[in-house]
Amino acid sequence: MTRVQLDHLPLKRHATVQAIDWTAIPESEGHRLRSLGLEEGVEIEALHQGILFWRDPIAVRVGRMRIALRKKVASAIFCEMKP
Repeated sequence: MTRVQLDHLPLKRHATVQAIDWTAIPESEGHRLRSLGLEEGVEIEALHQGILFWRDPIAVRVGRMRIALRKKVASAIFCEMKP
């Protein structure tokens, strides 16, 4: 399996969150993500990217929910892609 940062996960690919660098995420954002169930071991899928130049934000599926993440936050989340 391949390890990749969430902001580089190809769209429509399923992955498992392996690690999150909580120190790189603002405290209020980290609290929100923890409340939504984003933690190590959860299944995740990149769904859409923004249409502007920076492709920000990224829409991801966490379990049965869809959430939007800024690329800066997504770059602090490390995933393992499923074959």
